Amino acid sequence: MKIINYLMIAGLIFSGMLYSCSQKTDYQEALNGNEYLIQANQKATDIMVHDIFSPPVASRVYAYASLAAYEVAVLADPEFSSLMGQLNGFEEKTFDTSKECLYPLASLAAYYQVAGSMIFSELDMIDHRDKMYQFIKGKGIPQDIFQNSLLLGEEVAKHILAYASKDSYHQSRSYEQFTSSTDAGAWKPTPPVYQAGLEPHWAKIRPFVLDSASQFAPDKPSPFDIIPKSNFYKEAEAVMLATNQITPEQREIAFFWDCNPFKMNITGHVMYAEKKITPGGHWMGIAGIAAKAKELDWKETAEVFAITSLAVFDGFISCWDEKYRSVLIRPETYINEYMDENWMPLLQTPPFPEYTSGHSVISTAAAVALTALMGDEVHIVDSTEVVFGLPIREFDSFEQAAEEAAISRFYGGIHYMPAIENGAEQGRMVGEWIINSVKTRNHLAAKTE
Repeated sequence: MKIINYLMIAGLIFSGMLYSCSQKTDYQEALNGNEYLIQANQKATDIMVHDIFSPPVASRVYAYASLAAYEVAVLADPEFSSLMGQLNGFEEKTFDTSKECLYPLASLAAYYQVAGSMIFSELDMIDHRDKMYQFIKGKGIPQDIFQNSLLLGEEVAKHILAYASKDSYHQSRSYEQFTSSTDAGAWKPTPPVYQAGLEPHWAKIRPFVLDSASQFAPDKPSPFDIIPKSNFYKEAEAVMLATNQITPEQREIAFFWDCNPFKMNITGHVMYAEKKITPGGHWMGIAGIAAKAKELDWKETAEVFAITSLAVFDGFISCWDEKYRSVLIRPETYINEYMDENWMPLLQTPPFPEYTSGHSVISTAAAVALTALMGDEVHIVDSTEVVFGLPIREFDSFEQAAEEAAISRFYGGIHYMPAIENGAEQGRMVGEWIINSVKTRNHLAAKTE
């Protein structure tokens, strides 16, 4: 009987030890997956949709917040290389990692702090962050480790924000607005809002990896002409015909990739705005979907977000540099003036010059980055637009998704074909330059000849 009691007591002690270890394991492993970083990125997207961030400005938020999360991953795992000293103007800094901390928590803390400081609805980001904090506290994380993790994340975030403060963004807020030219072939504000040119000085923002905004300037667009036999007239005619003869599939593609953060709808005397995700936000969503499908851990996901966001950000700088150099007339303006005054594009024309296509540039750049990270055969179930009432679309590679994003602008009546084809090539050069110039792990050091 005593032997049985001893065995029972020993069993209870042993089971208590297991319970204690499982409690410790709970907090240590709770954030090891990629779910919470993907949720943080999605929350940033939701807030930027609400706050109506322009595509270039949104790309800046994604880039710096993702960079902060990634730099904590570097501290957690020597397999990863810091981007300090690799990105333009990103000075090296040493962080104190002597105190025990939970690195995925520190990474999330860094992401939330950087993203929160760059958006308008910061309290919404803080509320989302605090719910994550409560979750990890519920897993039994010791208070000292919790605090150490937050302090490390904050220190990394401060370094990232100091880096961001020197990229000329804030100075550009006070630059003069763009003044439209009276030249026949020049871009002019388009209906229904006739908004001034968006971010005309974006090319002056410091790129992360490009040598300069004009490093990959594309070929010049076709010379403006109104003669029916001219290339330019034929390019505009092709846009008009494509929209007039659009198929149901092409219509779905156009709306799926619209990604217009501020569409003004006018019905009679009623005007109302429709908010949507930006093109960069769509690709950050795809990055998260692919990371989840690949079952990447938090460090690998931080790497995916960082490299993808750098490609999108530098892609916008390269594209906007050309937009405000060529300052080319949009199809809507040209067709109404010289072909059919009643014609309307399927999609609402965005408020900036035509050449090159931003969707083509940043989609291709993002696809190149994602392919380098995850391979060229990744089945993507793209549900990023479901929240906006659009169906899921599926792709067998990042490249296939990028090609569809690019051609969607032709179907929508937004771009001539040269802007799409040359924009895709421009984006490919940007993406490959980033992959060839930046090293996060050994597999990214290989050149993409």
